Amino acid sequence: MLKEGERLLEGLWGEVRELSLGNRIQRLDSPPTPLQFLRDFVSPNKPCIISNAISHWPALTRWPSLSYLSSTLSDSIVSLHLTPDGRADSLVPLENPKKEEICFASAHVERVPFPCALDLVLNPERKNLVAYLQQQNDCFREEYSALASDCDAHIPWATEALGGYLPEAVNLWIGNHLSETSFHKDHYENLYAVVSGEKQFLLLPPTDLHRMYIQDFPAAQYSYSSDSGEFRLELEKPLRYVPWCSVNPYPSPETKEIEMSKFPLYFNGPTPFHCIVKAGEILYLPSMWFHHVRQSPDDNGCTIALNYWYDMQFDIKYAYFNFLQSIHYGSRLMNCDASKCTLSDELCIDASELEANQEDAKDG
Repeated sequence: MLKEGERLLEGLWGEVRELSLGNRIQRLDSPPTPLQFLRDFVSPNKPCIISNAISHWPALTRWPSLSYLSSTLSDSIVSLHLTPDGRADSLVPLENPKKEEICFASAHVERVPFPCALDLVLNPERKNLVAYLQQQNDCFREEYSALASDCDAHIPWATEALGGYLPEAVNLWIGNHLSETSFHKDHYENLYAVVSGEKQFLLLPPTDLHRMYIQDFPAAQYSYSSDSGEFRLELEKPLRYVPWCSVNPYPSPETKEIEMSKFPLYFNGPTPFHCIVKAGEILYLPSMWFHHVRQSPDDNGCTIALNYWYDMQFDIKYAYFNFLQSIHYGSRLMNCDASKCTLSDELCIDASELEANQEDAKDG
């Protein structure tokens, strides 16, 4: 019965993709008009890659020069994220005397002068220490304001299409090939501009929610000692839980079979969209899309990107997503008789069950 349910759901996901998304991420050779962007991409919640939208930025020629960055930011104190493996905000095993459990681990963050931080990013050969310059709190306008004249304060055609409001946050990312971001989603419309190097994205639409095996994991924090050169990972106090995607899309050869058996809906379902965003290109990443990110550095050994977070509209798309979250997937969909179920049956839940889920959401 479980296998029949999986096959049925795989067909449904495939139909959604074929009807609304196609089989690849669309590329535009020039920036869209605000109307085109709103009509063809924002409203249908559909990603795209845009070329020649930031070719006028001085950043494209200035930022790959690391001496320029160090000189311009010589007096700037910035947030540097440190992890033992380059995987911050990810799931890692936490060993304790009682048992080994999986936790959601956040990076150790230090405030350091930019030249020192950049040196750590550019020297990944240091054992068990990966540095990443990023802070998702509008860090570009706060910590890197000396670079403001090198790029646009917002993306004009996107700003107009998204209601005329300026970005809620603008973030700068500088890392090496070891930095990796696990599958997650954001409640923002994201315009992601690569300035140097390349970014490699795996993308899945919000309708693939249940393929991500989202669970609540205890939150933990890395702490790093420069004296010993070692990390410690400890649960946060008071204890809190973070809902996060369980799937690692790139399991090691040793664990691949185990991972595939644990997460069959992901590994047996439609292949994620894979796209490479090169220097000078912008990825429009719609709100609520799941994304996993890797990066390839430039000749200097780093990748530099700037992203603009615009507030999403909490409209019908958000209501659809919350509806999907409310479905008890394992108990209802996966146990149905695929030969007898109709589409409306599979996507139905009892009214009393929906009310209970809404109350739980309020309490959380």
